Amino acid sequence: MTPPPLRLVLFDFDGVLARCSHDARLADLARVAGCTPARVSKVLFDSGLERAYDRGTLDTATYLQRLGTGIGCTIDADTWINARIAGTRADPIALELVASVASRVQVGVLTNNGALMRDAIPRIVAPLFPMLEGRVLCSGVLGVRKPDRAIFEHALAHFDARTQDTLFVDDLFVNVQGARAAGLHADTVVDARSMRAVLRRYGVLPTSLGATV
Repeated sequence: MTPPPLRLVLFDFDGVLARCSHDARLADLARVAGCTPARVSKVLFDSGLERAYDRGTLDTATYLQRLGTGIGCTIDADTWINARIAGTRADPIALELVASVASRVQVGVLTNNGALMRDAIPRIVAPLFPMLEGRVLCSGVLGVRKPDRAIFEHALAHFDARTQDTLFVDDLFVNVQGARAAGLHADTVVDARSMRAVLRRYGVLPTSLGATV
């Protein structure tokens, strides 16, 4: 079957363009605060703080204040970003694939993360900038998380794109299901190999590059 002509490809971030190690991130924050990673995890995750920030129900100042109070140390934006970078590694082959797709259609990032990730992502996937400038959408800024239909509607409006012209890829099938329910083309990718296969199937990856990366 001939793939539909696309004008936009939206990529998830964690698990698609980069690999996140919660242990490394927690260890970095624990080192700064002089506490245990388990305490940081309890404050960030067990309490629901991180999820609330990702939903946009907390602003950055409140989020950082609550995190700092919980782990007994002042945490500013730079400290948070440095810890996120310490726990995240870009997939270089995935970045090559994105850059290749960008030579054919619009590309963007749609991620379930708080607003601070807009400053962290350019440092984590530096080879994709400035190409991705203004093209990174975070759930915490939009006020809604994947797989909610509204986040995909926000993304389409931002890029002035239509559902039938847009492909979304994510490592979580629940988010893929949400995108499909919103009318987008969507598929699951878990590594560069599966990303390559999906992008080639939809006709947005040059065959020559797809065979070499």
